[in-house]
Amino acid sequence: MTNQPVESKVPEPQIIEAEAAEQAAIEKRREYLKNESTRLIDIAGSEPYSALKCIHQLSVAGGATEGTYVAIEQRIVADQDAAGAYHLALLAQNTPDLPIDVRQLIEMVVNKGDNDQRLALLKNLLLPPVALIKEQILASNDGDAIGQMNAYLQINPEGYGSHHMLSSGHSDHIVPLS
Repeated sequence: MTNQPVESKVPEPQIIEAEAAEQAAIEKRREYLKNESTRLIDIAGSEPYSALKCIHQLSVAGGATEGTYVAIEQRIVADQDAAGAYHLALLAQNTPDLPIDVRQLIEMVVNKGDNDQRLALLKNLLLPPVALIKEQILASNDGDAIGQMNAYLQINPEGYGSHHMLSSGHSDHIVPLS
C-alpha cells in the first residue's frame, strides 16, 4: 500500500460558487427574455404596424419565445406589412426552426412590396423566388428597377442570393431595408 494522496472528488468552493453564479446568470437571462417576449407580444397584439418596432426590439433583446415570433407574424399579416414581412423573412432564414410561415411572408413582399424590397429579396434570400420577383418587377415598368434586376441576374442567373455570391468569390453589398 502506498502513501499517495487520494484526489478529492468534492469540488472546491470556488468551483461550486462559479457554477452557481453561471446558473444564476442563465436564469436571469431567461427571465429577461421571457419578460421582453411578453412585452413584445402585447405590442404586436395591440399596435397596428408595429412589426418593425417589435423585430428591432427582439434583435436588441437577443431573442424571444416562439410565441413572440408568432405574434409578430400575425401583426404583419393583419397589417399586410411588406416591410415587416421582408425583415422577418430574412431573420427566419438564419433561424430555421422559427414557427412562422416564411413562404407567406416572401409572397407578401413580392406581391405587395415595392421594387426596392423585391430587389433586396432577390439579393438577400438564400433561394429567392426569382421568377415571381422578375414577373412583378417587369410588370411595374420601372426602368431603374428592371435595369438593376437584369444586371444582378446577369452575374447571378440562378438568383442564389448574395450569400452564395460572397462564398463563390463575387462581391455585393447586402443592405437591409429600413
